[in-house]
Amino acid sequence: MFKKRPALLVTTALVGALAIGLIAAPAQAALRHVDGTVISKNGDNRTFKIRTQTGNRLRIKVNGTTEFERIAGFGALHQGMQIEVDYLRTDSGLLAKQVEPQGGGGGDDSGGDDHGGGGGGADDGPNHT
Repeated sequence: MFKKRPALLVTTALVGALAIGLIAAPAQAALRHVDGTVISKNGDNRTFKIRTQTGNRLRIKVNGTTEFERIAGFGALHQGMQIEVDYLRTDSGLLAKQVEPQGGGGGDDSGGDDHGGGGGGADDGPNHT
């Protein structure tokens, strides 16, 4: 009986680690980046729609954790404004984590950031659209 105890402990530990990994995995959604032009805004739902550089239309929601850089908040977004958005895909749609105008000047940008210049630069990560 005592010879089976170490194997049982190892099996229990592996099952526990796997269960924790499965629970934690959904919380780690990939942060994506998109550049586009605001085409509409809905203040009641706190959403805005953009047309991306590739012509796709996206509806993006903001909440209290959304950071606006060099924009005076959600109210300052307007039709025709060119913006960069970092967002997460959630069960209820796309959630903006950071919104800023296109064109640089952000203190957190890396020196090689081409701000979505359309050239597919070396600094554009795999989630850049």
